[in-house]
Amino acid sequence: MLVFIGLYGTGIHGGMTVNEIFKMNEKPIVILLVEDEEAHAMLTMRALEETKIMNEIHWVADGEEAMNYLFRRGRYADREKSPRPDLVLLDLRLPKLDGHGVLKEIKQSEDLKHIPVVVLTTSETESDMLKAYDNYVGGYLVKPLDFGAFSKMIQEFGLYWLVLNRRSGRGESEGST
Repeated sequence: MLVFIGLYGTGIHGGMTVNEIFKMNEKPIVILLVEDEEAHAMLTMRALEETKIMNEIHWVADGEEAMNYLFRRGRYADREKSPRPDLVLLDLRLPKLDGHGVLKEIKQSEDLKHIPVVVLTTSETESDMLKAYDNYVGGYLVKPLDFGAFSKMIQEFGLYWLVLNRRSGRGESEGST
């Protein structure tokens, strides 16, 4: 598990700083990163770190491991070590169970369907996008090849999904496995 902590100080919303908006939540935002390519996972975590938004990232490398984490099976049974994510960042091209299968299982589960899922992939194919949106994905991001562009995209993503976007209050106490 990697934990990145930091805060912005620039004004953005109704005269409030990102720091002030974030303090309303007062706890790190838990992100489950589902990415089989270690280099892509490290770049994503580095880019999220650069957003300086307090978050806790849990990285798993395949679709089956993602389902074990989300359903708290095996080594992920401990709620303290494997907290319910506030957001899932999901690659599509995964071993064991592909991203479409993971997304479908999440959205069919009463305990998980409220968790926003954002696809983060290299696939620009229309069929992948349509299939993801058919399974209620919250967003579909295509990874740019250039790290600067990728980092900027993740920072903008972080600002919206981790700060401005309102999350439901559901968590460990309400209907969670």
